[in-house]
Amino acid sequence: MTMSAQPKPNILLRSATISDLPVLTWWDTQPHVIDSDDDDSDWNWEAELQRFPPWREQLIAELDGRPIGIIQIIDPAEEESHYWGEVAPNLRAIDIWIGEKEDLGKGYGTIMMTLAIEKCFADEAVTAILIDPLRSNTAAIRFYERLGFHFVENRRFEQSDCAVYQLTREQWLRAVN
Repeated sequence: MTMSAQPKPNILLRSATISDLPVLTWWDTQPHVIDSDDDDSDWNWEAELQRFPPWREQLIAELDGRPIGIIQIIDPAEEESHYWGEVAPNLRAIDIWIGEKEDLGKGYGTIMMTLAIEKCFADEAVTAILIDPLRSNTAAIRFYERLGFHFVENRRFEQSDCAVYQLTREQWLRAVN
């Protein structure tokens, strides 16, 4: 009897809508989600799910139709709060959460990030992607490094001590070819 490889989970990204409000507010109460954000940020989902600025995409990751996480992709040069400060044009920044603890450690985050990276680099003008995990979140940092992100600098964003990482288009192309 031969063992076959496990099938790749069927994860798709779709635009987040106001109908996702209950699941997003629930995920925001989960300890592993709270632990990933020093700022105690209120994402103000009720308002933000009804806004569609040209510099942002909010995407729900679904596993066989079940929401498992959210990805936010922004243009950090255009984002209205200027969270990233002065940055070069043609960059993207990604935030990612997996909502339920039982969905962690199953490879879903890798698939979600791969889909998000591909989406970012589908725009030929995009030169690099930024991320900013908490410096204390060593598991997230290892995760991003496995995906090819390279350390840029330690930086304080609001009340959070973060490690800024970047993945250039060239680094991504070398990794996938």
